[in-house]
Amino acid sequence: MKKYYPESELIINSDGSVFHLHLKPEFLADKVILVGDPGRVALVASHFDEKECDVESREFHTITGSYKGKRITVLSTGIGCDNIDIVVNELDALANIDFGTRTDKEEFRQLTMVRIGTCGGLQENTPAGTFICSKKSMGFDGLLNFYAGRNAVCDLQIEKAFLNHMGWTGNMCQPAPYVVEADKELVDRIAGEDMVRGITIACGGFFGPQGRQLRLPLADPNQNRKIEEFEYDGDRITNFEMESSALAGLSKLMGHKATTCCMVIANRRAQKADTGYKSHIDDLIKTVLDRI
Repeated sequence: MKKYYPESELIINSDGSVFHLHLKPEFLADKVILVGDPGRVALVASHFDEKECDVESREFHTITGSYKGKRITVLSTGIGCDNIDIVVNELDALANIDFGTRTDKEEFRQLTMVRIGTCGGLQENTPAGTFICSKKSMGFDGLLNFYAGRNAVCDLQIEKAFLNHMGWTGNMCQPAPYVVEADKELVDRIAGEDMVRGITIACGGFFGPQGRQLRLPLADPNQNRKIEEFEYDGDRITNFEMESSALAGLSKLMGHKATTCCMVIANRRAQKADTGYKSHIDDLIKTVLDRI
């Protein structure tokens, strides 16, 4: 018997669109580019040869169109893993649930999702302007811990090694960080030979969780130094951002392909930032459009 999704679990608007995104199933392409800033959707779509739809709802702005013969959806998520939880679940529902019967479709539809964003570099080889493709993502947000199958898609050994290295106990390791490897074929295709590949930490905030201290002191003043020094099987933690882990984890659980590509706008180690980064982000956008 097919699973039935009641109204309270899958909310469908009166016009047949999914609750938060306000998208109808026919609006969704198999290739999806996710951006945080709603204003960046128009920048991505400015490269499209033609546009099919343009939908806005809250922080979620979506345009579907074509680029060099490829049908692509670009969608803004806003900031944070909590929003990624909404976006990825609703995109999967659009692709794999029949909204008429509220049951699973007969054939699984796999999506390819690439997040384009900005980040803070943590190593000497990630100065401002560097493009980083997330080979693995580590979540400080705890989101994936609420889903069954979490351990099956995570690298439990690196999780253990990281907590031991950080020396975190009690409140400092709750919720437990999780580590998910991105789809290898997608990483190879998107990163090519000109992007740094590494481990990205998705933080639950911009200040304290990323080791920034303004007026509030940090629970672990040495957090960033220890993170920068951590190495596992030849991989180092290359950058901080706020969404990659939820995208990687949920996609792997659902059977989709996903990775995150970010441009470094601040190097935490060098304590340098580029506030004029918006004039350069289009280079990353064009690269992802060509390779997705």
